[in-house]
Amino acid sequence: MGKLVLLGGGYGNMRVMLRLLNNLPLDREIVLVDRAPFHSLKTEFYALAAGTSTDKEIRVSFPEHERLTAVYGEVVAINRAEKVVILEDGQRIEYDDLVIGLGCEDKYHGVSGAAEHTYSIQTMGKSRATYQALCGLPAGSTVGVVGAGLSGIELASELRESRSDLKIKLFDRGPRIMKDFPEKLSKYVKDWFTKHNVDVISNSNITKVEPGKIYNHEEEIALDAVVWTAGVQPVKIVRDMDVEKDGQGRPLVTQYFNVLDDEHVYVVGDCASSEFPPSAYLAEAQAEQIAKVLRMRWKGELLPETMPEIKIKGFVGSLGKKQGFAYLADTTVTGRIARLMKSGILWLYKYQND
Repeated sequence: MGKLVLLGGGYGNMRVMLRLLNNLPLDREIVLVDRAPFHSLKTEFYALAAGTSTDKEIRVSFPEHERLTAVYGEVVAINRAEKVVILEDGQRIEYDDLVIGLGCEDKYHGVSGAAEHTYSIQTMGKSRATYQALCGLPAGSTVGVVGAGLSGIELASELRESRSDLKIKLFDRGPRIMKDFPEKLSKYVKDWFTKHNVDVISNSNITKVEPGKIYNHEEEIALDAVVWTAGVQPVKIVRDMDVEKDGQGRPLVTQYFNVLDDEHVYVVGDCASSEFPPSAYLAEAQAEQIAKVLRMRWKGELLPETMPEIKIKGFVGSLGKKQGFAYLADTTVTGRIARLMKSGILWLYKYQND
């Protein structure tokens, strides 16, 4: 029986499972490998870290099927020559087809002390640790959030609602927050932070992190805790793969999402080289095409000469529990409506997947 092994239970491989399990060929089985016995809503880790959501609220059960086996453990090696995945406990899982969706980790850009002295929201475990640190701070403490992308913005705003007694500094490398998007959107987010006493520091360049302090350019700034949201990279096991990669260490893939020299090894989500920035939307769009390609290859059908172009329509973000912002189809939406849109998307996702 042909075995499809899925590494990682994130947004991409959840979509692969849900598309294939509905009509899985009788000669195929699926093995899911993940460190946790549930799918985590990574887009909501900022709320877990800020203390406004619980573990239970951001977990979704994996699907159940008679030919789906879940294996829980840490992947330590991928041997493409032998077509086997090796886990930390020594377990070896053979595959016929492999989809790598192991996600990403923080990228520190060579900043001294950043890895050792900052907190993270890249995994549920790290987000729990960040929650313990932030919500255990004494009143009047100062928290720095490095990186004013979507994750940094949502974390800073949610933390403000969770801990009104804290001083919060959001370090933005650009001249204005969300500089690549319409000024209307940028102004709305900046005004929200100004109104809620979050200090946005533009044109920042963090050069060093030490216990209790951070250096912006040459300026020393005292901080009681620092959370790093300033960039991601594929997890180390993917960066170490013997495949052709892009400048960010992500495996290059064909239009069918398999690596260039192996049509049985696919890459999805944050691991895969793409013109788009990492997102749940992108991972799901890639997964839709991977599922179609797998079905066609299993049936011995010819693949289309050109796969449909993936189009990312936009994004939605929150500013606490009551306000938000969205950029969809070149249209900017702000305020309560945008927040309701995000809540609705999250509810629908959980309903469809749980």
